[in-house]
Amino acid sequence: MNQDFATIIRESPLILTECAISERLRRDAQIELHPTLFNTPLIYQPQGREKMAQIYRQYRSIAARAEVPVLLCAPTWRVDQMRLRAAGYDETLLSDAVGFIRNLAKEIDDAHSPVVVGGLLGPKNDCYAPDQALSAAAAADYHRWQIDRLARAEVDCLIAQTIPALSEALGIAQAMADAAVCGLISLVIDRHGKVLDGTPLDQAIDRIDNQVDQPPLGYMVNCVYPTFVCPENQPRQLFSRLVGIQANSSSLDHRQLDGAAVLHRDDLAHWGEHMLRLNRTYGVKILGGCCGTDDSYLQYLVDHRSPAPR
Repeated sequence: MNQDFATIIRESPLILTECAISERLRRDAQIELHPTLFNTPLIYQPQGREKMAQIYRQYRSIAARAEVPVLLCAPTWRVDQMRLRAAGYDETLLSDAVGFIRNLAKEIDDAHSPVVVGGLLGPKNDCYAPDQALSAAAAADYHRWQIDRLARAEVDCLIAQTIPALSEALGIAQAMADAAVCGLISLVIDRHGKVLDGTPLDQAIDRIDNQVDQPPLGYMVNCVYPTFVCPENQPRQLFSRLVGIQANSSSLDHRQLDGAAVLHRDDLAHWGEHMLRLNRTYGVKILGGCCGTDDSYLQYLVDHRSPAPR
């Protein structure tokens, strides 16, 4: 990457990020995901590695053709010290996963479409159960190990996804600040624009910004439908800090979607137009997909985006 991520966010009207990866692999009859580390160990299996690479390449190629930056994250979600040890892996899995993404990024080297390599973290417990979230102090202690090792692997940024409660988000943000690595915090919200623990989204962001020594680079929401942001009901200042969304394909809520045997999808155009409205009207720059999405969702965004200024 030849620009720092903060500059890319400041200067780019649209930044793509990936859509679903592990969920798409889960639906492939030839692939078996690890029970706790999900798709990460596939980097060591020739068939799994290539199938995962194909998905990342789809997303990267769409961004390159559209000449927009793209955030691609190493498959390290919830690959923390506890789960690594229990699964019999050591910490090299983290650096190897970052290297996997860096090698893919080099396949298409395009100055008009820089690749930002992210390192993923997840909550310790159920991402839809805020009552299981760690306290701020416990979260900083628990997640520091993985944050430090992703920082040593020289990711361009860290991103904590599917965080269901302010307390755990606070601890992760402080651990990121302690590691001196730029980071994003991505929260799970309900259909009324509140974090799953009931905290209004703008208040959660304000609390983190005011309590963490070096606040995150920005905030996102993920594993939600785009209408859940309820932008017309949010204070305008929220959108100076809410920089991204990775949205589900379905407007069903988390209790309806969790563990669903069938793939739920709303109309692609409805999804896409609400995503682009967040970008055009509210300045939410990083757009991507979560559960139920694939490359067709990113393609819709670039096909229907506002024309580039001349």
